[in-house]
Amino acid sequence: MKAATVASALLASATAVNITYSNGHDVNSIAPQPLPPPGASSETELIIEIFSALTRSTKWKTVEEIEFEGSTFEPEGIVRLGPDRYVVSAGEYTMRPDKYPFGPINGTDRTTGEGFAHLIVFDGQGRRVADATLTPPGETEYHNGGIDYDGMYIWATLSEYRPNSTATLVRIDPSTLEPEKILRIRDHQGGVVHDLTTGHLATLNWGSRAASLWHLGYKAAALPGFTSPRARVVNPSHWIDYQDCKYLGHSKTYDFRALMICSGIADIGGEEGQQEKVRVGGVAIVDVLSMIPLVQVPIPMVTRDGTAMTKNPFDVAVVDGRMRFYFLPEEEHSTLYVFEVE
Repeated sequence: MKAATVASALLASATAVNITYSNGHDVNSIAPQPLPPPGASSETELIIEIFSALTRSTKWKTVEEIEFEGSTFEPEGIVRLGPDRYVVSAGEYTMRPDKYPFGPINGTDRTTGEGFAHLIVFDGQGRRVADATLTPPGETEYHNGGIDYDGMYIWATLSEYRPNSTATLVRIDPSTLEPEKILRIRDHQGGVVHDLTTGHLATLNWGSRAASLWHLGYKAAALPGFTSPRARVVNPSHWIDYQDCKYLGHSKTYDFRALMICSGIADIGGEEGQQEKVRVGGVAIVDVLSMIPLVQVPIPMVTRDGTAMTKNPFDVAVVDGRMRFYFLPEEEHSTLYVFEVE
């Protein structure tokens, strides 16, 4: 496997993004041209119709399992750019954060740790196309969380890998993998969705316990200063912690409210004196501005080693008239699992 490494300027920053191209690829082959429409919001009504008919008794069939080449580190988000490109956000942790032994310090419960934020591109057969390292050595905001693709940009949040910390919202050109810093946030953010129709954005904090709402029409504070959100909305649902979300559009089914579709997990029990911990997974359609879940369905599938399918990255698309879910739950060496209803 041949690889070449280049450095290109990071927009609005003096930092450099390092890109390694694999299997003979170069910058001209990162993303399809022209860029495809977003998988979810271009099929809003059909996805909602199919999803709303799901139950906990729904039978799922495996459409495809694609082994991704090389290390995926800890994958956090995925977007499908048509049938032959997948982009994965990931965190490489060279030193894991350590819990403080005597309780929180300055509002958070652990050290920053060390690592790198990645954006990795694979083709439809799982072969590695490119790996962009978005953060330099020593950067504390190296956790690249759940991502969203709006037809023009990939949206991501680069955060410290600990709750109650900081994050930077970025948008990334899929054709070059060059990120542009938009604003900084005084909290960890693990996911983002962008409403291309209205300019609203929602970012989700640690465990998706709250959403911060933004609008691109409002001027952000000058970097590296922090911008205050237009609103902060507490998540009223305690069913699952959303790991990766996709903007779903404005649906007539729900009075044209802005919607997102989110995948996630929750661990129940396991405390002293309680039953053994049980991990549950699921997918939900959620009102972006209120965080109210409108439809929820459990996802029972697990990998061969018992990992919940909804642990990490997730995407959804309509292929040949059928809704498909894309899951990438495993760390380091990952397989993309593609499912549809039987």
